[in-house]
Amino acid sequence: MEYDTTQFKKDLKQLNVTLSDFQVEQFMVYYEMLAEWNQVMNLTAITEYNAVLKKHFIDSLSLCKAYDTSKNISCIDVGTGAGFPGLALKIAYPNMKVTLLDSLQKRIQFLDAVIQKLELTGIETIHGRAEDYAKPGMLREKFDLSVSRAVANLSTLSEYCLPFVKKGGYFISYKSEKIAEEMEEAENAISILGGEVKGQIEFMLPDSDIYRNLFVIIKKKDTPKKYPRKAGLPSKEPL
Repeated sequence: MEYDTTQFKKDLKQLNVTLSDFQVEQFMVYYEMLAEWNQVMNLTAITEYNAVLKKHFIDSLSLCKAYDTSKNISCIDVGTGAGFPGLALKIAYPNMKVTLLDSLQKRIQFLDAVIQKLELTGIETIHGRAEDYAKPGMLREKFDLSVSRAVANLSTLSEYCLPFVKKGGYFISYKSEKIAEEMEEAENAISILGGEVKGQIEFMLPDSDIYRNLFVIIKKKDTPKKYPRKAGLPSKEPL
């Protein structure tokens, strides 16, 4: 099927993201599979072609506003869902080594199918919870970057994501609302977990009135061993 990619390419240009025709085609296949699989399982509430491109693909790639995405880095996407932002970042930046973590097996099956179809390498999926995989001896402090577009408050997300990050690495949280208050509330948690708030980048998605916020945290010291706490606690009782 032929898709009109004019607006997508225009949006990419505004983000200063350069994709080859092959990569654009990969995104179209990703969209097609998302729409198809979404008919039998709940992957996303957003299914309309232009909306997926803007609110999922372009939104995922907006990471470049906060981070040098040209570097050869290892990245974990915690609570990846249908692959946003992690899988989208992998398509746009093939040199990035990506791990997609999600607690729902169905979503992992979908991601595996897309990865196989697009013949992507240097990317893995893990079915599991952040609380388990961030333990010592697992994936703790193994990544240059942790990203999450999951819906949770920043204190909770920091407890899930910061343990995965190496010292000197970053945790970047994608938010869709103004979070000055949430940011202040999370500062104590972030500090306990070994992080430091670097700042936030606020912007509108290209050619839209859709507000976005990238919240940038740098990992200054190792996360104390007792974090993350056992399943459920980070969300029930944020630090």
